[in-house]
Amino acid sequence: MESLLLLATIYLGTAVLVVPLSVRLGLGSVLGYLGAGMLMGPVLGIAGGEAMDVQHVAEFGVVMMLFLIGLELDPKSLWEMRSRLVGLGLAQLALTTGLIAGVLMLAGLPFQAALTLGMISAPSSTAIVLQTLTEKGLLRSPGGQGAFAVLLAQDIAVIPFLAIVPLLSMSPELAASSFGMPEGAGGDTAAELRMLVAELPGWAAALLTLAIVGAIVGVGAFLARPVFRFVHASHLPEMGTFIALLLIAGVAFLMLLVGLSPALGAFVAGVVLANSEFRHQIDADIRPFKGLLLGLFFMTVGIGIDTGMIGAQATNVIVLTLGLMASKALVLWGVAVLSGMQGRERWLFTLSLAQAGEFGFLLIAAAASQSILPPQVAQTALLVVSLSMLATPALFLAFDALARRLAAAMPDRAPDPIHARGPVIIAGIGRFGQVVNRLVTSAGVETVVLDSDVNAIDILRRFGMKGFFGDPTKPELLHAAGIENAAVLVVAVDDREACLTIVRNARHVRPDLHIVARARDRTHVFELYQAGASDIVRELFDASVRAGRYVLENTGFSEGEAARLSQTYTRIDRAALRDLAELWQPGTAAHLNKAYLARSRQLDSDLEAALAGELDDDRAARAAE
Repeated sequence: MESLLLLATIYLGTAVLVVPLSVRLGLGSVLGYLGAGMLMGPVLGIAGGEAMDVQHVAEFGVVMMLFLIGLELDPKSLWEMRSRLVGLGLAQLALTTGLIAGVLMLAGLPFQAALTLGMISAPSSTAIVLQTLTEKGLLRSPGGQGAFAVLLAQDIAVIPFLAIVPLLSMSPELAASSFGMPEGAGGDTAAELRMLVAELPGWAAALLTLAIVGAIVGVGAFLARPVFRFVHASHLPEMGTFIALLLIAGVAFLMLLVGLSPALGAFVAGVVLANSEFRHQIDADIRPFKGLLLGLFFMTVGIGIDTGMIGAQATNVIVLTLGLMASKALVLWGVAVLSGMQGRERWLFTLSLAQAGEFGFLLIAAAASQSILPPQVAQTALLVVSLSMLATPALFLAFDALARRLAAAMPDRAPDPIHARGPVIIAGIGRFGQVVNRLVTSAGVETVVLDSDVNAIDILRRFGMKGFFGDPTKPELLHAAGIENAAVLVVAVDDREACLTIVRNARHVRPDLHIVARARDRTHVFELYQAGASDIVRELFDASVRAGRYVLENTGFSEGEAARLSQTYTRIDRAALRDLAELWQPGTAAHLNKAYLARSRQLDSDLEAALAGELDDDRAARAAE
């Protein structure tokens, strides 16, 4: 018991220290878990002997992960994305696998090992790439959407890749064990069942396989819903977790029984349940276990990395890593050209995916357990995959530099000639500006809409509304829009700095102009006040107040009380912001500004007193009636 607790403390403690640091550095959680494993094993030597036993348990997290992937893939959504999945995703996977496998075979590797390494190299890092694209606001761009389609195709392709690996085994007796699960795992009964299946004639084994796959689909489609309803009717939260784990474990065992990948069965079961009303509950019940087990799996992979090889074969590993990334970039560039991507989007698509991914670790572990890859080759592959993932931030930095050069080299598109005039100018026609424009124009007030996104302007025009392409941060465009005679300027752009620039430019030209500006947070509010904005609207403030009003209505307050309290709160908070804006100092954190802190505490006390007074007055008035 003591050794188990010590082992748990070492694993969990190291993960808690290393993984959050990796995430804060932008390297992602996967690399953090790998680093934690390397720290425990090769570096400090405090773990290692138990790694294989832990890995056998942790590999169940892989099955869970693929079940959740299937659970998120609505068959209808998959069908709608079929052209991109097939055209971009499968083309990249097939070409990358073929290219790398071909090069390695020419270098002298056996076919099985070369093909396996090709499959290991083909997937990119879903976790790192999607997170980075989202953070940089590039996910909705054509290049970002193409990258997303390829990542989705790669996630799906991992299923057949994992199923193919045992078939490539040079030791057929080992092929019955997927994910390194030893013979007899699970007890004598399991071993006896597998022996019975192995002794069946070929036609009987095939029928049994089809029957099991059909049973998985049938249970998921027809039996799962009533079973989940029955279990949830017990009102025992843990039973939901029990039934979800039972489903995955049962499917995995049945697939192993007939010599197929348990991940394949889990994926199919997930897809079948994707439209179930219990989908979100199943996801919530399983996801913590998946995260824990996958983290342990990647940590055991890190423990197994031979850091001595990094020093002894540094040149070889670096050359292989650069070769892998160059090969993937070549394939991705070709796929981007054939799909019609151009310029900046082509570079984004190519550079964002030019690395190996976390699924490579799973494939390496499976291939090593099947004796397809010799230990030294598997170690080298682990290092190459890890280094390529570590290089992902550098790839995005390279894209940023190329994007700037392309923008500088290409002449700016001339802004549209603005022939309309109106008392209101709206800069930015995204989700915020659209609501403002629709309200104002519906009231019969003419507007002049400006936006630097040509697609947004085109969409606006398709709905029969006027809009003009151009960069509203440039003073000449504001002049062209008639700012000298406008009554109100609405600054609704999404970019924080662009918003400040427009306000400053407009205030310089028109000291008397009424400027309504969109703010992202309190700090942005203070910056906009100093820049000269008249009215500032925080993006989520009004929606949050409305949500608070609904909360009050359902916690004992009447609708009238809740309405008056929310109105009072809004009035006082907006006045307080102007007060605090006078004390706010750029470059100084609010919690370090003593005058700001003191005034903030006083305003909070005033707010509580005002709300209490409002409530007392309301109840006194009702009592007097």
